Amino acid sequence: MFKRVLVLLLVLSLAVTMAACGQQPQTPADPNVEEPKVEELSGTVIVDGSGTVYPLMAHIAEEYMTNEQPKVSVQVGRAGSSAGFKKFIPGETDFSDASRKIKDTEIAALEEQGLKFGEDILEFKLALDGLTMVINKDNDWAKEMTKDEIVNMYLSGKYNADDKVLWSDIRSEWPNEEIKFYGPNENHGTYEFFFETILDEQEMVKTASLQQEYSTLVDLVSKDKNAIAYFGFGYYVSNQDKLQAVAVDFGNGPVEPTLKTIGEDLPYAGFTRPVFTYLNVAHAKEKPEILDYAKYVVSDQGAERLAGENGFAPFPSSVYEGYLQQLNAI
Repeated sequence: MFKRVLVLLLVLSLAVTMAACGQQPQTPADPNVEEPKVEELSGTVIVDGSGTVYPLMAHIAEEYMTNEQPKVSVQVGRAGSSAGFKKFIPGETDFSDASRKIKDTEIAALEEQGLKFGEDILEFKLALDGLTMVINKDNDWAKEMTKDEIVNMYLSGKYNADDKVLWSDIRSEWPNEEIKFYGPNENHGTYEFFFETILDEQEMVKTASLQQEYSTLVDLVSKDKNAIAYFGFGYYVSNQDKLQAVAVDFGNGPVEPTLKTIGEDLPYAGFTRPVFTYLNVAHAKEKPEILDYAKYVVSDQGAERLAGENGFAPFPSSVYEGYLQQLNAI
């Protein structure tokens, strides 16, 4: 019995020794390989501004909350570019979307708050948009117009002192019916782009009905055969069952706005503009969820991937990579 116990103890001792010898030391993590993000964030990110940019930014926010950080609430508003800056300057929002570049007066107002543009405030170009002239589905005469015709019809006093412009004033063979002019109101960067860049800051026809909501513009034009309006290409894409776009002749023949023609060096360049978002860096430093969302916006999963789905032409990858480097340095 004693010998059997001794043999059993010897076998157990050998088994323990072999197990110990069989253990391999763990390989240290490669410092050059980025570890998967495990930090779970929470909190609120507040975005407001451009109604034109809204569908794209809202889509990015939805993807971020679904796939990246479900405990972060990204709230996206659409007050308009100018109205958005009025909230952004005093620090009420973290991001301000704009369908036109920030103005010198707005930069000065930020500096009065102690915020230096380019350091405390960062500008990101999200994508390219094509200003689109839209008409009623039953309008079979104004499907193609020159840029000059569009500009002149919207200018006050160009045809009649009372600004009651007829289609036949534009081309004699067109109907002898009054044109109903529509567009976004002064809160929107699209209005400012149209007034400042397209109309060259000349007075717009007094009969133009300017609206806050783009959905209202869609409804008004869809119900009036003599209506014309302008807004971003993305809103046209999502409502082309109700409206038709005017092909614009910039001098080399009519060009329809499409993702293949919208671009600074492409055929629709005359009505192409960049759209932006602006970040309050101080907020991003204070709240990791704001910085993390900013990185997602300019990542290959953000604006670059989702621009086309929302009627915008994306910039080259190098543009977004440059923005990501800026954010990684914070």
